[in-house]
Amino acid sequence: MSQAILKPARVALVGNPNTGKTALFNALTGGRQKVANYAGVTVERKEGQLVTASGRALSILDLPGTYSLRARSPDEAVTRDAVLGRLPGEIEPDVVIAVADATNLRLVLRLILELKAVGRPMVLALNMYDIAQRQGLRIDIEGLQRDLGCPIVTTVATRKRGIEELTAQVEALISGGALPVRNTWHEPDAAGIRDAHREAQRLLKAHVRPPERPDTLTARIDDVLLHPVAGLVILLGLLFVMFQAVFAWAAPLMDGIDAGFAWLSVFVGQSLPDGLIKDFIADGVIAGVGSVLIFLPQILILFLFIILLEDFGYMARAAFLMDKLMGGAGLHGRAFIPLLSSFACAIPGIMAARVIDQKRDRITTILVAPLMTCSARIPVYTLIISAFIPDRAVGPGLNLQGLVMFGLYASGILSALAVSFVIRRVFWRGAVEPFLMELPTYKLPSAESVARNLLLRAQIFLSRAGRIILPLMVLVWFLSTFPGPPPGATLPPIDYSFAGIVGHAIQPLFAPIGFNWQMVVALIPGFAAREVAVAALGTVYAVAEAEANVGALGARLAEQWSLATGLSFLAWYIFAPQCAATLGVVKRETNSWAWTAVMLVYMTALAYLASFVVYRGAVALGWG
Repeated sequence: MSQAILKPARVALVGNPNTGKTALFNALTGGRQKVANYAGVTVERKEGQLVTASGRALSILDLPGTYSLRARSPDEAVTRDAVLGRLPGEIEPDVVIAVADATNLRLVLRLILELKAVGRPMVLALNMYDIAQRQGLRIDIEGLQRDLGCPIVTTVATRKRGIEELTAQVEALISGGALPVRNTWHEPDAAGIRDAHREAQRLLKAHVRPPERPDTLTARIDDVLLHPVAGLVILLGLLFVMFQAVFAWAAPLMDGIDAGFAWLSVFVGQSLPDGLIKDFIADGVIAGVGSVLIFLPQILILFLFIILLEDFGYMARAAFLMDKLMGGAGLHGRAFIPLLSSFACAIPGIMAARVIDQKRDRITTILVAPLMTCSARIPVYTLIISAFIPDRAVGPGLNLQGLVMFGLYASGILSALAVSFVIRRVFWRGAVEPFLMELPTYKLPSAESVARNLLLRAQIFLSRAGRIILPLMVLVWFLSTFPGPPPGATLPPIDYSFAGIVGHAIQPLFAPIGFNWQMVVALIPGFAAREVAVAALGTVYAVAEAEANVGALGARLAEQWSLATGLSFLAWYIFAPQCAATLGVVKRETNSWAWTAVMLVYMTALAYLASFVVYRGAVALGWG
């Protein structure tokens, strides 16, 4: 007897930030996920697939965290419109799973009442229920279920507890004929908000009893981590360790990757006859792409720190600590998380600014986010530091190269504060909005979740290498190889190539800051992606010097550049104009070419000015 084919259904996960919603999404969908953006906006869209025990296919949508359907930011607007079925090109959800932190129901109850008013079938997932039990928190689930009029399931997403029961409740709603209805929700007025608040307070008082064993550990840790002096010292210490680790911990893995590409280069040299094919593979592909892939360990170490701090619950504390300092510079306290995210990549950092309600605070954050040292700068910094800064200890556990790396990161942070100070006084005057943020409880990160996120970042980096870096390196190799030198030529062949011609033509503009024509050539494809500048240098010098390879690039630069030139190149990349993709995101987030042009112009001017000052100062010190 054949089994009936069950109609697929769509399920939306909705909840406050820091409720474990994404952990629940991962537990439901496992590795069957895809990440994209919603049509017309840059809000991240996570969708995964689940097949229930009865064979029904469920499409799970992880919506951005929100405290209310009364959207005050782009993220919250997407969540509201998805629940209400208003998103263009998106199918409305059949069932909504409201995700709540079982230890903190105060804020989420009002959101649940708003979701209930929408009229869609709903299941309430009380997540982190193990922590609630450990604290002795007493929740009258039956009574709360009766008052809310929806089933309630207790879950522990990080340990995949309650997942089967949750999916069973979702399927029961679908099979029982609980179909989506046209919503009756309208944004409430002031009286409606007060009524919802009173009802949420009544539900909390009626069905939730204070914990018998309060979470005193979180309070004790916060006494230290949120201390105005000790907390800042610890935060700076964590950032210092993170940047030292980016340079020091990755060295063995980088050496292994470098050795692998060196072997590959030798193998190609011995296996292929001399000619264009051999030159293309050795100089275009291996020297170009290899000079970027070698930095993958550093980028993953940086992401590891950011993921662990976020999952542990420290990010919100860091934002709280930095609020006073950032407010003095004209930045909203919530800007700290977008700025810290920009250490990984400016694009998600700019997108994360959507959590800031006020437009002027959001645009200020967007304009300074690219000054944070993103992971794409790591290949440039590491290459120049390795070539010109001695690898020696300057104290217990302190390395000179790591200190220079920390200084470059610190320069980006200080410059972002200075630029935001100027922006607020040029474009907007007035006080910064007060900073309010819910501090989550501390949690031990899930090893599986951390590993999955790191794997995703590695896949994104490798995909970027394949989609962007490799084609650009083919182009750079072609421009560096053709046309060949004329008869009787006395200069190296690359000087007669298209790249050489363009580089020599533009180089006079960069002569005041000490750039040679090879550096100018590297800047052009570097506009597509910053790390491509290193790959371009690897290709140009590999074409120019037959014996050059990935590992020899730093030594080649140390021979042909002065220390003043190397420092000038570093200064340029602290402020370097953004990659094209970032400028595109700025345009979409601000919906303005004017703000995009402001960013491009001010960053270009700062980069040139900083390089000029550094180069001329270094020459005056005799380093030229």
